[in-house]
Amino acid sequence: MEEKKFEVKGSYQEKRDFWKPYAKVLSAPNKEQAEERIYTVIGSKHRLTRAYIRIESVSEISGE
Repeated sequence: MEEKKFEVKGSYQEKRDFWKPYAKVLSAPNKEQAEERIYTVIGSKHRLTRAYIRIESVSEISGE
C-alpha cells in the first residue's frame, strides 16, 4: 500500500490549563491512519492519553 504524506495540526495539554500547539508531517496510507499515528507519536513522547491530544486538521501534502 502506498504511503502518502499528511500534515496534522492541533494541540496537546502540556500543563493543567496550557495547550501547546503542534504541526507534524508524517507518512500514512490514509487520513484515519495519520490520526492514529499522531496519537501514538505525541502520546509516547509526552506520556499523554488521547484525551489530552487535540487534532484540528489533517491535510494531504501533494508532490515531493
